[in-house]
Amino acid sequence: MAVSSKRITINLLLIAAVASIPIIEKFVPLGLHISDPMTDVFVYAILGLGLNILTGFTGLLNLGVAAFAAIGAYVFAISTCEIYPFQLGFWSALGLTMAAGALAGFALGAPTLRVRGDYLAIVTLGFGEIVKDVLVNMDSITKGTQGINPLPPPTLFGHELSGSGQYWLFMVFALVVAIGARSLERSRIGRGWISIREDELASRAMGIRPDHAKMLAFATCAALAALAGALTASRLSSSGEPGNYDFQISILALCIVIVGGIGSVRGVLLGALVMVGMNSIVLVKLTELMGGSDAAPPSALAEAHGLQWAFLFVKTWAQNVLISPTNWKFLVFGLALVLMMIFRPEGILPARGAKEDAPDGDEGTGGMAGGVTGGGASSVAAKELRP
Repeated sequence: MAVSSKRITINLLLIAAVASIPIIEKFVPLGLHISDPMTDVFVYAILGLGLNILTGFTGLLNLGVAAFAAIGAYVFAISTCEIYPFQLGFWSALGLTMAAGALAGFALGAPTLRVRGDYLAIVTLGFGEIVKDVLVNMDSITKGTQGINPLPPPTLFGHELSGSGQYWLFMVFALVVAIGARSLERSRIGRGWISIREDELASRAMGIRPDHAKMLAFATCAALAALAGALTASRLSSSGEPGNYDFQISILALCIVIVGGIGSVRGVLLGALVMVGMNSIVLVKLTELMGGSDAAPPSALAEAHGLQWAFLFVKTWAQNVLISPTNWKFLVFGLALVLMMIFRPEGILPARGAKEDAPDGDEGTGGMAGGVTGGGASSVAAKELRP
């Protein structure tokens, strides 16, 4: 009980610290302005938690989670923008958005239940590209590459929220989703997902219906991804163009799950902070610091030998690559994945049993595959599932 109380106290202190960021920025002029990037962290945490249910709990690799975010953004935009014949309120539109995302998850999950491993990843990747093309070509409804705008801001009890209000609202959304994911993990449904991940044949023998469980995991993942897309659209007052929901978002969500810890709710929250914080805070601040130094003009020697073009090429390359760390994000993501797979394949905050159940002398060597298909305790799940 003492350990549980200590953990609750630590969690409450962390929540209070994160919630106080807008207040600190208002009264203590540090010049950091990280509340906006932190709002992105909350959105990607929701996206990562949804993907963690499908990939971490159930062991199904999904590379098309950005497509469900796009569906959520456009359903929310169509149901709230004044250019359409009907408008819903913010909260009603969110409910409709999550329902549409769940239906899309069912639609994708039904024909792909028998597809596994790399083949499932390819199918979901193709689904993401199809959704983008459909949104572009349905320009009479989706406005094509322009996107749908303007959209109303989030509201609470009839009051429009902006700035710190949106920050706290999105933070609450992330916390509620995290608590819900943790509750699902401990429930019979969650234990069934983990059992399927560990040994699908054994789970069938215990009376679990893997097809139904996988469909539910697909729908839950899609609904949460749609929620993340809707919140982003509401915050930006635009659905964004379809090209914004590309493969990069899916890869970032997958990096969040892997770096934080596959199957770990706490790990996904930390992974979102690390990966999105690196992308939206650290690299942006480095770009601002390095962008002020312009390259020197061509030297007399370069002009004398007619090498101005070479100098301009080097200058342009340095300004756009070396002096723009925001262009390093995929290098950072790739490096983070490689280092995690080598030194800590179970993630920063691994799921319970992910490390202890690794074979003796070869702990955690399963890498990503081990985290998805062999990193938990199948025997424990089996015992808990028995009546």
